[in-house]
Amino acid sequence: MRWEAQEPKAAGSEDALLALQGVVRSVRTPEFAGITFHEVIAKSALNKVGKTSGMPFGWTINPYRGCSHACVYCFARKTHTYLDLDAGMDFDSQLVVKTNVAEVLRRELARPSWNHEHVAMGTNTDPYQRAEGRYQLMPDIIRALAASGTPFSILTKGTLLARDIPLLKSAGQDTEIGMGISLALLDPDLAHRVEPGTPTPKARLELVSRLRDAGLPCSVMAMPILPWLTDGDESLDALFGALAGAGATGVTAGALHLRPGAREWYLSFINREYPQLAGKYAQLYSGGSYASKEYRQWLAGRVNFFKKKHGFTSKAEFMPLRKAGAESGQAAAKAGGDASTPAASGASAAGKLSADTLF
Repeated sequence: MRWEAQEPKAAGSEDALLALQGVVRSVRTPEFAGITFHEVIAKSALNKVGKTSGMPFGWTINPYRGCSHACVYCFARKTHTYLDLDAGMDFDSQLVVKTNVAEVLRRELARPSWNHEHVAMGTNTDPYQRAEGRYQLMPDIIRALAASGTPFSILTKGTLLARDIPLLKSAGQDTEIGMGISLALLDPDLAHRVEPGTPTPKARLELVSRLRDAGLPCSVMAMPILPWLTDGDESLDALFGALAGAGATGVTAGALHLRPGAREWYLSFINREYPQLAGKYAQLYSGGSYASKEYRQWLAGRVNFFKKKHGFTSKAEFMPLRKAGAESGQAAAKAGGDASTPAASGASAAGKLSADTLF
């Protein structure tokens, strides 16, 4: 059944977003069973990031709101409540598509006041989720940014990014770009549970290699590390070893944090799938959105140990910008670093213990 043959739902109907301006139609199709796409006419493309955010970029672009990746821990879930939708199933299945985002972006980039600051994509919802295969918004966004000489970065779990590798190589000749793949676990069964709509870990590792083979930089966002599920030495060793083997140019890793919206959805998942861990999670996150300081220090020690073992620097890298084909000072990560003891990587003595021992 062709997409264009789907009957539009008028704005104001039971399927439309009542809190959102500019809804043109709401679409369902068997190709995306269970998902409704709300196509909107956006008034702006560039979003200003607050100065107190601590992020290494000042602007973002989000061509989609909501995400069919359906990651149970996604920190962006609460943003759907601003549309009078819930942070759970609605976030996964009621997706907003800014169909004119590239056109609006070109106008904004042409303004004399535009200072060509770093623009980040994929920091809220994924620009290469499955819907991008249909709407194809990213190629024109990339062209607009490159033509204006605006540096940009992309973070994604979506292997659909491979479609745009030639375009990204070309853009990298005109401006600095940063590429980041989100991958924090290798177990395909666990990935299917916590990230049910994403490509497999194996497919994402292959994407890292394809980006590197194309001469593009590619960092990995190994976040979140999930307490008692992916924070063991065996899991971390395998993860960083695989990332090194794929040629990742840097890795940023850290513990799960549970903001409102994500907290309720993730903990309901734990209660349902891992009830034996429910009490531990309640204790570990009793202070708010972040795991206890002791746990975060313990995990940082283990992360640094295994990063050094597999040839990565201990310094966190969040998609550093560089021209396509340029090397980063740190070559593609290779195994074999001297990490015979936790102390060699800055890990504390507590790093020798398991999370179960400490928490």
